[in-house]
Amino acid sequence: MNRTSQIQNHLSMAPSSTFKDGAWHGQIEEGGQFPPEAGRYHLYIGLFCPFAHRANLIRHLKGLTDIISLSIVKPYPKGDDNGYPGWKFPTADDPYEGSTPDHLFGSTYLHEIYFKEKPDYKGRYSVPVLWDKKTNQLVNNESLEILRNLNSGFNYILPEKYRSVDLYPERLRGEIDEIGAWMQADLNLGVYKAGFAPDQETYDKNVVPVFRALNRMEQILAKNGGPYVLGSDLTELDLRLYPTIIRFDAVYVQHFKCNLGTIRHDYPLLNEWMKNLYWNIPGFKETTDFRHIKENYTKSHPGVNPKAITPLGPIPHVESGFERDWSKIQPGKVELPE
Repeated sequence: MNRTSQIQNHLSMAPSSTFKDGAWHGQIEEGGQFPPEAGRYHLYIGLFCPFAHRANLIRHLKGLTDIISLSIVKPYPKGDDNGYPGWKFPTADDPYEGSTPDHLFGSTYLHEIYFKEKPDYKGRYSVPVLWDKKTNQLVNNESLEILRNLNSGFNYILPEKYRSVDLYPERLRGEIDEIGAWMQADLNLGVYKAGFAPDQETYDKNVVPVFRALNRMEQILAKNGGPYVLGSDLTELDLRLYPTIIRFDAVYVQHFKCNLGTIRHDYPLLNEWMKNLYWNIPGFKETTDFRHIKENYTKSHPGVNPKAITPLGPIPHVESGFERDWSKIQPGKVELPE
């Protein structure tokens, strides 16, 4: 059977795919195509990726670690400029602490998972990926959609302790959406716009909005009084901000040249907010692996770091201690170039 026949045969036999506009958008919901069931779904992540970090965080905070199984790719190599062959799973001959084999299929590369669902797939082989073991198909590979779906999708089968955890409450959705929009554009993605800038002009244009967003977030924390972005309520904003901030001093300052300031020296409230999550809230420290994070960026971006040297610092990665009374802390900021 030739390649075209294989593809046609696969597509004709596959369950209803959720693939649209280059990605998968399935939702876990009671009575839907993907109903909540313990042990039915599998999550593929990389501990290095801030967007996969979101999915792993919600998996922990909603008590889904025994309900959704997990496979973890190695932090490098990444592949060519087009992302091929992409993220790799460890083997006995090629191990990497903290990563795992593909527990479902024994794949060598993540792209094999994508091709199982769509053999003619032409996009990037990104994490996270949520897979349905029962129908053998890809459910979703959009991190924000997975984050919001796992916030409520399994509530039907969860005990009250976890069912009551709501990180996207109706009363705060307007504020979450408003902050989330500029945070995603200028901070979560902004560090990449600066870090992968092809020339000085592009870098200069993109690095300033990163720190404008940090200045803005510091003021939001000051206004709301902590310990979370919106005050006393832990929300998805914390889960979307944390993966960027925890990587900032360790990677983005030096590797992406986002060096107008640091979190620990220039943003005291953001630093306290991050320390509280890391040291005091179960799920945050457990999903943070600095070796995976630092070696991914420094060893898989030859255009940025051609000798693949990983800096030792900062030491420590996260400072200890936490000041709960933020009224004692003067908010910080970085002076931006005109």
